[in-house]
Amino acid sequence: MKDAFGLPQSLLVLGGTSEIALATARRLVARRTRVVWLAGRPSPALETAAEQLRAVGADVHTVGFDALDPDSHEAVLGKVFAEGDIDLVLLAFGVLGDQAHDERDPAAAVRVAQTNYTGAVSAALVSARALQTQGHGSLVVLSSVAGERARRANFIYGSSKAGLDAFTQGLGDALYGTGVHVMVVRPGFVRSKMTAGLPETPLATTPEAVATAIELGLRRRSETVWVPGTLRLVMSALRHVPRALFRRLPL
Repeated sequence: MKDAFGLPQSLLVLGGTSEIALATARRLVARRTRVVWLAGRPSPALETAAEQLRAVGADVHTVGFDALDPDSHEAVLGKVFAEGDIDLVLLAFGVLGDQAHDERDPAAAVRVAQTNYTGAVSAALVSARALQTQGHGSLVVLSSVAGERARRANFIYGSSKAGLDAFTQGLGDALYGTGVHVMVVRPGFVRSKMTAGLPETPLATTPEAVATAIELGLRRRSETVWVPGTLRLVMSALRHVPRALFRRLPL
């Protein structure tokens, strides 16, 4: 069960090698979290992540999970929930893709969409049902400001995040009053391995800053978290820029 400040004692990370997720896990373990499940494709990186969290005092388990295999999600996640209640599910998997390449390779573009949207829809619904069955818990979904308005530079990725964001908001409405808290997190450009080599945008942030915002959002039981918070105003303005002008902006 969560403590008096709304922080979890148990955590399931979907996307167990995500830098944002691991920064969040470290922060939560330093506060209250004791049991952590890292779900992801079996790899040395997943095992290294588990060892790092064990080193800071967590009881860590790993489980094989593939976003692109939704038929397996019920069985895989069901085994985790069968081991005991999960206070927080952090859905953190996703791929950025290569916009220029993916425009020329529809199969690659579909893979981005299937990972970021279809796989996330499946995993979120399975997790939400399990949280509802146990009667409590939070589902935190990492979206992106890229989903607020499609940009020429990354509209394949942005469209997948737009779909995920809308889905998460609807799921939160569907679960309102059930004891399950749903929170969507919208970071801007995050300095990480995923974005290495890309030109940095204004208001860039870090995995640690996103983790801090997630913790605060959990304490407040927020439904939407922007990182940094200034992006809420920036994106509100950009949403209303006329399309003819928007396509000329250096975005």
